[in-house]
Amino acid sequence: MIELGILADDLTGGMMVASLLEREGIECPLVSSVSGLAAIKNSSAKAVVVARKIRLIKAASAAQEARQAVQALKEIDCHRFYYKYCATFDSTKEGNIGPIAEAMMDEIGTNKTLLSPAFPEHTVTVFQGRMFLGSTPLGESFKRHDPVTPMTNSNLIEVLQPQCKHKVGLISHANLAKRGDIEKIIARESSPILYIVDSTDDDDMARIADFAIDWPLTTGADALPVFLARTLLERLNEQPNQKRQTRTHLPASPGQEIVIAGSCARPTLRQIEHFENQHPVFRIDLLEASKNHNYIKEVFSWMKLHNAKGPVAVVTSVDVNRLEEIHAALGRAGAAQLADKLLGQVAKKAFETGTRRFVVAGGETSGQVVNTLGIKQLEVSTFDELGGGYCHQAIPEPLSLVLKAGALGKPDFFSIALHRMREANERYGD
Repeated sequence: MIELGILADDLTGGMMVASLLEREGIECPLVSSVSGLAAIKNSSAKAVVVARKIRLIKAASAAQEARQAVQALKEIDCHRFYYKYCATFDSTKEGNIGPIAEAMMDEIGTNKTLLSPAFPEHTVTVFQGRMFLGSTPLGESFKRHDPVTPMTNSNLIEVLQPQCKHKVGLISHANLAKRGDIEKIIARESSPILYIVDSTDDDDMARIADFAIDWPLTTGADALPVFLARTLLERLNEQPNQKRQTRTHLPASPGQEIVIAGSCARPTLRQIEHFENQHPVFRIDLLEASKNHNYIKEVFSWMKLHNAKGPVAVVTSVDVNRLEEIHAALGRAGAAQLADKLLGQVAKKAFETGTRRFVVAGGETSGQVVNTLGIKQLEVSTFDELGGGYCHQAIPEPLSLVLKAGALGKPDFFSIALHRMREANERYGD
């Protein structure tokens, strides 16, 4: 029975929340399409993640995808619904967070929901409706300069309200201390139906889960599902599955290895530099590729020359200055579409020539790779230093991936990820 059905707005975010639930001892597979949910209905899973690439598409299209996800989750008798977005509330000015939340409310038939993007375990907190990354307000942090979703306002109510048809309110830190206050706020005749919720620590997250456990829909980042799961297990009088809590190695995937990176976040750039000290890296020039239709053949020739000798990397990642040049020539959307297309072709070619272990950097890039490879369902490992991105496809043939958000990971992340998959091969047969 699916107690919690989660719609994630990108693949790496979906991977992280699934792995966090696995760490709690909750079986939580991930599917990349609503059609993949049919195979989950009669499984032993108590949660499932549907990861869709809907963060940056047009709001109307994102809302329609959300409706379809709710309908499909209903068909497998899902009890509760969750909409998962980035902990830094990443959103364009037009915004998809509000339209998706409202579409899910409408499809589920509920008149209230909350938005809890805090992730205290990783120092992302909300106080008086304002987000902080550590001690820095969101609008003054590195996210202010994000090339795709610049976050210049720390006040989440002000960020969200223009996206929504309905009024957005606040459940404050002070309100959380008194559950009766929350009930009074919601019961008022003119009360909002969407609420940003303060959260400064894990105690706040536990309070949110306690009062919202029976709300048909809740939304937020990666933290809240963990606390909802704990509350559910307590209510069901069940213990966490200890075998799932320690699943750091997944089945073997014999074959070659590749790193594919599309993120331009500083951590990813550092990871590419670190990897390049030991292994070959092909840096795709998007401006040259936009003019030369045979460019991808040059990439394939380079891959053929190097990949059999060990892991390689193919990247479109560049620093801020170069990214501005590319955007000036191709536009943001044009550059993103070209990068996705090329990296998808790289993933397909790598698979066709024997690669079975992939490390992918960037949420959008991860979604492109998974879609290109036709992956429908993934088994997810327990959350650990790989940030929840380690996963495995069993059928139609073994394939392992480590997917990561661009802004996450130590400089040697790629090496750690590849080593983990090699260890799995040694344990379970190469």
